[in-house]
Amino acid sequence: MNLNLKLIATLPFYLLLASCSNDAKTAQAPIDSQSETSAQQSTDVLRIAAAANLAGVLPAVIDSYETSDSQTSDSQTSDTQTSDTQTNKTQKPKIEVTYASSGKLFAQINSGAPYDIFLSADQDFPTKYAQQQDSAKVTVQTPFTYTRGQLAVYSSNHDLSALKTLDKASLQQLFITQPSNSKTTIKITLANPELAPYGASAKAFLQQQGLYDTLSNKKVLIQAENIGQAFQYAHTATTDYGFMALSQLISAKVPGSKYIILQPESYPAILQDGIIIRNSTQATDFSHYLQSEPAQKLFAEAGYLPVGSTPSASGLSE
Repeated sequence: MNLNLKLIATLPFYLLLASCSNDAKTAQAPIDSQSETSAQQSTDVLRIAAAANLAGVLPAVIDSYETSDSQTSDSQTSDTQTSDTQTNKTQKPKIEVTYASSGKLFAQINSGAPYDIFLSADQDFPTKYAQQQDSAKVTVQTPFTYTRGQLAVYSSNHDLSALKTLDKASLQQLFITQPSNSKTTIKITLANPELAPYGASAKAFLQQQGLYDTLSNKKVLIQAENIGQAFQYAHTATTDYGFMALSQLISAKVPGSKYIILQPESYPAILQDGIIIRNSTQATDFSHYLQSEPAQKLFAEAGYLPVGSTPSASGLSE
């Protein structure tokens, strides 16, 4: 009788202990699940560091990439199709883009910023990164050229339709003679030549025309941090003129009377290279797509020049 009483007395304790044990297991399950989900999500995000001039075209390229057809063949079995579909999904992750000057992005990458692809506005920064990795005995893919930019001079408050070309004589008239005759002061913006390749090409253009030092000494040149900020200065009439990426003007639907395109041979070619920072199937696939026919068509429509032979429309090299 005493033994039965003891069993009855201790039964609630064992029941409570069992309940707590089950609760602990139940509570642990969601944590493990969340950890796995978080790990999966981290592999499904492709982070791109993109030069500021790409803000007007890269979203369209990404949309085109995300809606491009699967590589799955109709003749494959359903099991293979399922596998290929899953592979195709892993190649089209969520894409996050950070826009800034190429120099600033390069510094962020060297500081450990977790980018997967670096799309520069020039060839120098991707080459420097590849050389750094080579010196550190780290394997890295070769930089690839994905487009060529064009320069234009833009003014939101001046009509430039009378100008047929921009040479030393017309620039002298526009930037020096006219302001002097009307006794007005003008401001001209360009992106920082030390950080932004479009700014470097604009500076080189003015130097070739023999006007850079004169304008600099007159303190009429205003440096913007990047080509995006340079556009804002000119677009809001903070400055009278600005050296812009043609793609920005097309994206903003600026009237043709407000800008004039520089002859491509009058300044150093703005060949824009990219490089894969963190090697992955997704990064490689997207880098191929940038060079494909559909992507190159979008670049051309946005004001860029062709870069020669490109991979096929499927995104794979021919």
